[in-house]
Amino acid sequence: MKQKFVFLFALGCSCAIAQAKLNVVATTADLAAIAHEIGADHVELVTLARPTEDPHFVDPKPSFIVKLNRADALIQGGAELEIGWLPPLVQGARNSKIAPGGAGDIRANVGVQMLEIPSQLDRSKGDIHAAGNPHYLVDPVNAKIVARNIADAFAKLDPGAAPAYKANFERFAATLDKKLTEWLQKLAPCKGECVVAYHNSWTYFADRFGFKINLFLEPKPGIPPTPAHLADVISRMKEQHAHIILVDFYLDSRTAETVASRTGATVVPVSQFPGAIKGTEGGYIALMDYLVDALTKAFAGHKS
Repeated sequence: MKQKFVFLFALGCSCAIAQAKLNVVATTADLAAIAHEIGADHVELVTLARPTEDPHFVDPKPSFIVKLNRADALIQGGAELEIGWLPPLVQGARNSKIAPGGAGDIRANVGVQMLEIPSQLDRSKGDIHAAGNPHYLVDPVNAKIVARNIADAFAKLDPGAAPAYKANFERFAATLDKKLTEWLQKLAPCKGECVVAYHNSWTYFADRFGFKINLFLEPKPGIPPTPAHLADVISRMKEQHAHIILVDFYLDSRTAETVASRTGATVVPVSQFPGAIKGTEGGYIALMDYLVDALTKAFAGHKS
């Protein structure tokens, strides 16, 4: 009887170990969406920033420290998007796994070709980042790179589930490749069009799909619009025949609506984070479907 008890106890322990999940914290909803594609049932996933929040200015709640303390992995952008709020939380968590250089410190942008890397840091030019523009995930090619980074990291942290992480990555990558062809075809008629953005967060999207974004409602990244700057934007929009204004969901759309009323432009609500806009709750693919369809519809409205 004693031997049977010991055997059952050992079997129970081995099952518990086999079924243990990685505790993963992602800073933003886009990273979390990709981590979910890769980790699926093998991870417990927590997202710090709400999809409707400005990722530059997330409220660092004390509960975040508890979540980070228990984490096996922390997925962050790696390009200073979270620099204003994340470092003190990581330090306060006192978790060597996710500390800089730790086994669970996952920097998503490794291997991504970063755009707009400044030759020198000058804060008078607004909210710029030494590693380049951090809004790189709205380029599906970059999303595939991030997915591979996450899959490789998960496999090292959890070797027993490595085949599952690899298979999930390959499935997600194949879907991305297929959808990218579809998205490029949909937006092909709009190539070369001039688009206005509120904040400089759509460089990678424009670069992938062939738009021109050289007008911003912010005079400098992170600096509120001024009447003089908006007057200049309105004048240049008319010169460039720009009819689309992209406004991130967490920004005040009233300024964009005012500019649109004076130029005949269409304001398109956008987000880089799944779940911020109705219809994007399904994850990264659903988000990109929304963005492509919204832009296609807006462009079509001005071509008809």
